[in-house]
Amino acid sequence: MVTTESDNVIEISNVNLWYGDKQALFDVSMPVRRNRITALIGPSGCGKSTLLRSMNRMNDLVDGCRLEGRMLFGGTDIYSPNTDVNGIRTRIGMIFQKPNPFPMSIRDNVSYGPRIHGVEDREELDEIVERSLVRSALWDEVHDRLDKSALALSGGQQQRLCIARALAVSPEVILMDEPTSALDPMATSKIEDLACELEKDYTVVIVTHNMQQASRISDYTGFMYLGKMAEFGRTEGIFNKPKEELTERYITGRFG
Repeated sequence: MVTTESDNVIEISNVNLWYGDKQALFDVSMPVRRNRITALIGPSGCGKSTLLRSMNRMNDLVDGCRLEGRMLFGGTDIYSPNTDVNGIRTRIGMIFQKPNPFPMSIRDNVSYGPRIHGVEDREELDEIVERSLVRSALWDEVHDRLDKSALALSGGQQQRLCIARALAVSPEVILMDEPTSALDPMATSKIEDLACELEKDYTVVIVTHNMQQASRISDYTGFMYLGKMAEFGRTEGIFNKPKEELTERYITGRFG
């Protein structure tokens, strides 16, 4: 299949990023394909999470962070002074490494975002809650205890609740920063299955240290090293026939 620029929901071109005087990203370029899963792999400290967080300007929250280059989302410059940052973060949701449900009920966790955006009708909110929990594969497990504390859920359930919370505001892109690193194998499998299901309606970018996970669920993979995009391409090519020796050494465990 031939891909074109119209297939790209995010286009990253020649991005450099600094935390104060320390440069963390060096001339990074890559596309994020629409309705596909893109995995970012590489050793710790290579810039994976920094790149991920730059896609919805989460790095703005870090003092001294500065970015140069171009990052387009639907043709709009994410880093333009005129860009609505809250709007970007609504359309590009983030799932963090550790589940972070709010200390409130399951229902209120999911309806929080829509309420902030002005949805007040109880029936509409209930529909959003149910739809989001169904899409996050959690509805069957919690539908009879929506008013119970979200903190009582298991770790895997809490992570799926966080995904439901992100879905409730109708994002286009879902960023996942090592979403299964704190979960057991069964919960990890459920999150992986969910990511593959979400791909039908959303674009997913996932940072993972688990190369087997990247090879299982992603369509495209970017291998990062020392803040640079060492290689980017279709996952099957990256894992079966990488172009760069550095990539092959990392994939085959001969790295370091």
